[in-house]
Amino acid sequence: MELVVALAIGIVFGSGIWLILRPRTFQVLTGLLLMSYAVNLFIFIVGRVWIDRPPLTLGKALPDPSTVADPLPQALVLTAIVIGFATTALYLVLMIGARGVTGTDHVDGEEPDQ
Repeated sequence: MELVVALAIGIVFGSGIWLILRPRTFQVLTGLLLMSYAVNLFIFIVGRVWIDRPPLTLGKALPDPSTVADPLPQALVLTAIVIGFATTALYLVLMIGARGVTGTDHVDGEEPDQ
């Protein structure tokens, strides 16, 4: 299963890199989104998903670390999702503004010669 997850993360990240190298701004934005999803999956998987273990305990005594799940990867991924949503909104606004100013959606602002 580890190989399948590693391949899936690699394919999503590689697709994101391929899209970033494309000439249109929407493809660049989609590539950035795919790369951020791949990194989020990587962080989440590295944190190991525990079943039937609480991330925190409410008792006053210190819990045994082997009985609780690590909440840090979940918190990191949640924070990354929120930041990714905000930067995607910013990129969309910049894309629409650049399209209005230049009249094209190419990254360099010029239509290629055909």
